[in-house]
Amino acid sequence: MSADQTLLAFETDCHIFEGCGFPAPGLHSFVFEPLFTIGGFEFNKPMLLALLGSLVIVGFFWVAFGKAKVVPGKLQMIGEAGYDFVRRGIVYEALGKKEGEKYVPLMVSLFFFVWIMNVWSVIPVAQFPVTSIIAYPVGLALVVYALWVGLTFKKHGFVGGWKNITGYDKSLGWILPLVVVLEFFSNLIIRPFTHAVRLFANMFAGHMLLVMFTIASWYLMNGIGFAYAGASFVMTVVMTAFELFIQAVQAYVFVLLACNYVQGALSEHH
Repeated sequence: MSADQTLLAFETDCHIFEGCGFPAPGLHSFVFEPLFTIGGFEFNKPMLLALLGSLVIVGFFWVAFGKAKVVPGKLQMIGEAGYDFVRRGIVYEALGKKEGEKYVPLMVSLFFFVWIMNVWSVIPVAQFPVTSIIAYPVGLALVVYALWVGLTFKKHGFVGGWKNITGYDKSLGWILPLVVVLEFFSNLIIRPFTHAVRLFANMFAGHMLLVMFTIASWYLMNGIGFAYAGASFVMTVVMTAFELFIQAVQAYVFVLLACNYVQGALSEHH
């Protein structure tokens, strides 16, 4: 898409009954010009939001727990509630208290990173979910994938690790080769793919809906179209509220799946 086409896609002077078509959102809504370039490396808006999100998370927990008190203040209470939600509500439920405690810091980090990357979608000025760019969910999924594979071979050894990954079980008889092939592709290829795509697809679709209703509200503000613009604006508000719920759910699901993968790596049979 050329620069002219990109500009036209975001035309703000176009309204219904003025002879111009609806400027529908599309893939151009996920393409950003670089904010600056250093040695061929382009730094764009999603990168900036990811960096700011990381700083916000680190800063919040630093302030909340930097000088922890027996009687917690408001920030410490919020921080403890969030930390405890992931620890008890996700990690302990999937891995148990004894085995899961060592993975709590990683899972808490993943949860809040994914959540705030999603929440940027409804923050004024930012208004873009970083996880709707496939590279970010893929990167996070690869972290979990590397942990799962590493734990599998560490726990079971080289031969045992492959048995765990492929579901090797002599009692399966003649269907064993089929199971081994299916489990191999399912675990080593499909699992990390679906882990990333589940998060990406939900955030991509949610952002498209928000952009569509937002643009439609503006586009319909002309003549009789004002009545429809009001309905579109109401849908924008409703979709924003729904998106807030989905953003939290997707962070929860991403971390829950990560815990399940770790549990599978540590168990004798997955």
